[in-house]
Amino acid sequence: MRIPLDYYRILGLPLAANEEQLRQAYSDRIVQLPRREYSTTSISSRKKLIEEAYMVLLDTEERKAYDQLYLAHVYTPNKTADQVPQQTLTDNNSKDQDAQSLSIEITPERFVGSLLILQELGEYELVLKLGRPYLVNKPSSVSLKTGHRATQIEIPENSDLPDIILTVSLACLELGREEWQQGHYENAAVSLETGEELLAREGLFPSVRAEMTADLYKLRPYRILELLALPQTQIPKRRQGLELLQSILEDRGGIDGTGNDQSGLNIDDFLRFIQQIRHYLTVSEQHKLFELESKRPSAVATYLAVYSLIARGFAQRQPALIRQAKQLLMQLGKRQDVHLEQSLCALLMGQTEEATRVLELSQEYEALAFIREKSQDSPDLLPGLCLYSEQWLQQEVFPHFRDLAKQQASLKEYFADRQVQAYLESLPNDAQITNEWAVINHQSFPQPDIHHYRHHNNNTTQTPQHHQPVNPELPETHPRPQPESSQGSIPRWNHPSTDGNEGNQISQIPLTAANPNRRTHPVNDHPTAVTNQQPPKRRRRKPTANTLPQRFIQSQANFLSSLDPKTRLVWLVFFSLGGVLIFSLLVSTTFGLVKNIFFPSPSLKGEQLAIQLNQPPINIPDPNSEPEATNNEELTKETAKEVIETWLSAKTSALGQNHDIDGLKEILTGAVLSQWQSVAQQEQEDQRHRQYKHNVEIVTVSNKGTDKDYVSVDAQVQEVTKFYQNSQQQKSSSENLRVRYDLVRKEGKWLIQKMSVIQNFL
Repeated sequence: MRIPLDYYRILGLPLAANEEQLRQAYSDRIVQLPRREYSTTSISSRKKLIEEAYMVLLDTEERKAYDQLYLAHVYTPNKTADQVPQQTLTDNNSKDQDAQSLSIEITPERFVGSLLILQELGEYELVLKLGRPYLVNKPSSVSLKTGHRATQIEIPENSDLPDIILTVSLACLELGREEWQQGHYENAAVSLETGEELLAREGLFPSVRAEMTADLYKLRPYRILELLALPQTQIPKRRQGLELLQSILEDRGGIDGTGNDQSGLNIDDFLRFIQQIRHYLTVSEQHKLFELESKRPSAVATYLAVYSLIARGFAQRQPALIRQAKQLLMQLGKRQDVHLEQSLCALLMGQTEEATRVLELSQEYEALAFIREKSQDSPDLLPGLCLYSEQWLQQEVFPHFRDLAKQQASLKEYFADRQVQAYLESLPNDAQITNEWAVINHQSFPQPDIHHYRHHNNNTTQTPQHHQPVNPELPETHPRPQPESSQGSIPRWNHPSTDGNEGNQISQIPLTAANPNRRTHPVNDHPTAVTNQQPPKRRRRKPTANTLPQRFIQSQANFLSSLDPKTRLVWLVFFSLGGVLIFSLLVSTTFGLVKNIFFPSPSLKGEQLAIQLNQPPINIPDPNSEPEATNNEELTKETAKEVIETWLSAKTSALGQNHDIDGLKEILTGAVLSQWQSVAQQEQEDQRHRQYKHNVEIVTVSNKGTDKDYVSVDAQVQEVTKFYQNSQQQKSSSENLRVRYDLVRKEGKWLIQKMSVIQNFL
C-alpha cells in the first residue's frame, strides 16, 4: 500500500539539507516519543519509517535517485503513478488524494506508524481519511457501525486497531482545537464529540477522553454565543444554543450560583457572559429564560426578568406583564433600592400619584435630577417622569433585546392603545395600590439635595447609566467575541440600598385617596397627566423644628406597633439605651460649657508650640540605620514589566526540570498562587516539565479605583513552550497573548493576585 508521505517530510528537512542537518534531524525524531498511550508496536513501526527515510537520504546514490523522482513529481502535477489507491481504502478516499503529494510504499505492519507520523505533522484530516476504513471494516467485536457489543474476553483480529483508534481520536482532538482557535466553535465541537464518542464506545484511553470532555465543557459558552448569534430563521440551531445555556445554568445552580460547570468562568465572568448573550436573545426568549431562573430563587434573574417583562409589556401593549414586573420588584425592594423601577412601572400602569410618591424614595440622584429639571414648571414630577420613561426604555431597556433594538418608545402611542386602556380601566385605583407599595418601603433612604440638581442645564438629556455586574487555560479568541454594545450595561441588580439614617428617621408614604378615574394620556412630545379634575398644586414644605420631634415620635410609634411583642421589647430597650446615652452627652456638654463660662482656665497668648518635655520636637533618626525607601509611588510601565518578568521567571522555574515551586510565593498571592502550585506539583508527580522563552511588552497600566495599591496591567506576552515527559520532548507551542494582570502592593512589594487572557493573536 502507498501512503502520501515522503522521506523529507518524515524527517522534517528541506530538499537542500546537508548531511549534518540530516543526522541532527534523525537524532531529534528518534528522541521525540509519541504519547504514552501508544503501544510498543506502533512506536516501533514509526521508528522503522524514520530509519528508512534516514538510510535512503544518507546514501548518496539512493538520495540522488530519490531527488530526481521527487523533483519529477513536483513539476509533473498530473502524474498518476503516486496516486495508486490503497487496496483497503475506499474509492472515495483514493479520488481525494492530492495529486501534488508524494507517496511511499509501506507494508501493512507499518500503517499505524505512518498514521502516527502524519498525526505529528498536523495532517489531521488525512489521518481521519486513512483511518476511517479500518474503523468501519473492523471485526464485529469492536465495530462502531454494526452495533455489536464486544465482550471483555474477545480479542480483535487486528492488534494495531487500538493504536489506530487512538490516532484517529487524537486527530479529532487536535482538529477540534484548531477549529476553536479559528473561531469555528460548532465545527470544533463536532470534531471533539466525534473523538469522544469513538473512545466512549470502545471503552479505551480514558485520559484522552477526559481531555476531550474538558474541552467540550470549556467550549460551551463559545458555542452558545455562536448559535444564538445566528439569524432568527435558523430555529433548530438557536434552540440548540438555548439548550446548551440551560445545561450550563443547571450545572452552576443558576445565574449567580456557585456550582462548577467546568467552563472556567467565575461568577463575575459568567455575569458578563449573560449580559453579552442578551443582545442575541429576543424579548420572549429572555422572558421565558429569566422568569424560570428567578424561581431558584435568584436576585439577578429576577431583575433581568423585570426588564424583559417591562420591555415585552410595553412593546406588545400588554400591561399585565408590567404588573407582573411590579410584583417582582416588590420582592427585590426588601433588599435593595428599586424605587425608580417601581415608579416607572406605576406610571406605565396609569397610577400617576403612586409613581411620583414612590419616586421620591429613590436614591438614583442623576435620574431624579433629570426628572426634576424637566418638571420645573409643573406642580409635580409627572412631566419629567414621562420624558425619563421614554428615554429609559429607548436607551437602557430595548437595546438589550434582539427584536427591540430599533423599537421606538412612545408613551403617547402606548396609552392610546385600546387594549391598554381597557386593561388600565379595570385596575384598582391609586388608594388601593398604595398599601401594596407600603409593604416594601419600611426602610428609609436619604433624600438627595434637590436644590443642587435644580441648577443643571435645562437641555440635559443624559440618562443615568446603570452599574454592571477568561481564564488563562482557555484558548481564547474571545467573543469571546465580546461584542458588547456601547450602550450595554448590566442592570443595577447588585446595588443594595443603604440607609445612613436608620433609627433616626423613618420615611413615611402618605396614604391619600386618589381619583379612581385618573389616567395618563400624553398628547404631544412632552406628555403630561390628563385627569377629569384639575389636581391641586402640591407644596413641599420643609418640616419646622417644632414638627420634627412629633413626626419622629409618631414614626417610632408606627414602627413599633407593626412588630411582634418580643421584637418590640428589644427595640424598646434599644431606644431606652439610646435615650440615656444622648441625655448623658447633653449633660456633660452643658456642664463643660458652664464650667468654662464661670471658671475660665488661664491661657497663654500668642501661637503655642507643640512641644512636649518627654519627646523631642522632631524625630531623630538612628545614625546607624539606613534611610527608609518610600514605596508609595505609582506603578510605572518599567516597574510593571519587571514584575511580569519576575512572574514569568518564577513560572519557568516552578514548571522547569527542578520544579522550584517555593519561588511562586515571591510573586503570586491568593487563589492564583494555589492554582499554579497545584499545576507545578502535578507536573512534578507526572515527571513532566516545561521550558519557556518569553518576551513581554507592557501595553497599559491603570489604577483600580482610588487605591494606588491595586493596579491592572495589560501586557503583550510572547511565549514559546517545550513540553517534556521523562526528559524527552513531547511537543512545543508558540503563543502570542494579551494578558491582564491584577497587581496588589503588600508590604511595599507588588504581587499578582489575578491574571486572565483577554486576547489570543494567531
